[in-house]
Amino acid sequence: MNKGVKNENYALPIAVMFSLFFMIAFVTNFAGSMGVIVQNQFGASNALSQLGTLANFIAYACMGIPAGVILKRKGYKFTSLAAVTVGFVGVGIQFLSGYAESFAVYVLGAFVAGFSMCMLNIVVNPMLNTLGGGGNKGNQLLQLGGSCNSVGGTIAPILLGYLIGGEAEEATVGQAAPAMIIAMAIFALAFVVIALTRIPEPHMERPEERAERLSGQKTKDPHGPLSFRHFVLGAVAIFFYVGIEVGIPNIANLYMSDLEWVGPAVAGTLVGSYWFLMMCGRLVGGAVSAKISSRTMLSTVSIAAIGFILCLILIPESHHISIFGNEVPLKMLFMLLCGLCTSVMWGAIFNLAAEGLGKYTPAASGIFMALVCGGGILPFIQGYAADLVGFVQSYWVIVAALGYLLFYALVGSKNVNRDIPTN
Repeated sequence: MNKGVKNENYALPIAVMFSLFFMIAFVTNFAGSMGVIVQNQFGASNALSQLGTLANFIAYACMGIPAGVILKRKGYKFTSLAAVTVGFVGVGIQFLSGYAESFAVYVLGAFVAGFSMCMLNIVVNPMLNTLGGGGNKGNQLLQLGGSCNSVGGTIAPILLGYLIGGEAEEATVGQAAPAMIIAMAIFALAFVVIALTRIPEPHMERPEERAERLSGQKTKDPHGPLSFRHFVLGAVAIFFYVGIEVGIPNIANLYMSDLEWVGPAVAGTLVGSYWFLMMCGRLVGGAVSAKISSRTMLSTVSIAAIGFILCLILIPESHHISIFGNEVPLKMLFMLLCGLCTSVMWGAIFNLAAEGLGKYTPAASGIFMALVCGGGILPFIQGYAADLVGFVQSYWVIVAALGYLLFYALVGSKNVNRDIPTN
């Protein structure tokens, strides 16, 4: 068990972290699924339809490092309470954008909500990894928490597709209002539950450390998380991974909604199924990750995902398959299967990148979260590629990103800086 975490029952703190994982995916995927509405109501291009997602994730780049500092100085409980408060405000602004009929207000709301998602990620990932004791057990808790993340990710696009109905041309932000009200209610409930829960603070700044910092007498540490090669490369891996995870379903949603014989309701259901398969994959990952190394897991699913995306690109659109009683392009079956691969990538990358960091973990988590902005940047790039060469060919962007993850699993994740003291 990591230093600072005693051998006791942390079932309630773990449950709270799992619930926060749910909210991260629900709000994030809600922004991604809004692309169809944004295209209709505000006349956005494929690239601009991803602007809400981009704003949501750019907030990570702005808030990642500051949130890591907040976590170190104020602790997990304060940071999580602040995060759910900011999340409530962000979703509230998006809710008001429907009545204001303003694209700028919607993007602002997505940006504010992104601050919340960043702060929540700052809390839940190192907390679960610590409560699990790091190593394979830490990865196991991250995978199980990721299953809750996938539940939120599954519900958001299905709910939004149901609210929009069958005609993308009539979609408006106002139709999504019930989903936003639900999100705000969950944030309010989460605030109450967290406020009443005792959460351990293994990485919080100690009183003597605070006194040294305020007096200016604290000796500057010559090292930091960026001193570790495997962490630096892992942060880049997370940039590409989140872009992969978000880009695959977001562009598929636009592609299928654009097909008259599919439509947004069916597209939303299929995208929700992608996140459902992520949940299934994380449940399996949680069951086996205590026995299988993160390196083996990441390399295996990266290879499989590359194969699935190549099938998505190369299979002709004229080949159809019936899914849930609806005819869809056969290639979309491989979009769904990618959910099984992306399901375990986050936990594996975080576990590999954070291994051996010790006291540098809170600062590393902040940097890690800043690089989550890839979840907005890569889909935006893919959306721009879709404007130029079409939806299907834009998936070559995903293939290239998956290639980097394979490199990280096989080569970049090895800790070559074991001589740096981390106590």
